[in-house]
Amino acid sequence: MDFLNQKIAVKIFLFLFCLTIITIIGMQITGNPLKTEAAPGGIVSFELIGTLEGSQRIINSWKDDKMIYAGINMGLDFLFLSLYSITIALACLLVSVRLPGHWIFFKRVGIWMAVAVFIAGLLDIFENIALIKLLLGSKNEILPIFANWCAIPKFLIVILAIIYIINGLFPILKKSPE
Repeated sequence: MDFLNQKIAVKIFLFLFCLTIITIIGMQITGNPLKTEAAPGGIVSFELIGTLEGSQRIINSWKDDKMIYAGINMGLDFLFLSLYSITIALACLLVSVRLPGHWIFFKRVGIWMAVAVFIAGLLDIFENIALIKLLLGSKNEILPIFANWCAIPKFLIVILAIIYIINGLFPILKKSPE
């Protein structure tokens, strides 16, 4: 990225970051009613439960109007996964290109983290499809296990990418010489 492209990329990042935050707020609003005794973490409990029995217990705690919130939340999650994957990947790339020249290994890590975040987005899509099938009444025992197996690496990748971004900001802000 040359300087002009970096300036444009930063503006795109800031725009996407704002949209991501707005989507997070929407997901928090629609996710609050989903916090029940069976699902103390709301939709995240559903993502991570890993068993059909546990999934059914959560779904049963969401009967009536809470199922509407679950559907809206799942819909927002498709928007969210698009936004967070692009936003975090772009942040990884921006950090990577702005790191001092002697940080070659960490520059490469940034590129790989950007790719990994898109993989996390794909895992999120597969996870959401499994969860939606459960919400629609499927009794397939593989679905909650599959959702769990998608959710755990997804969360891990996103956390690692955010750690990369935060740690990468220190040498950039320090303005280390090349």
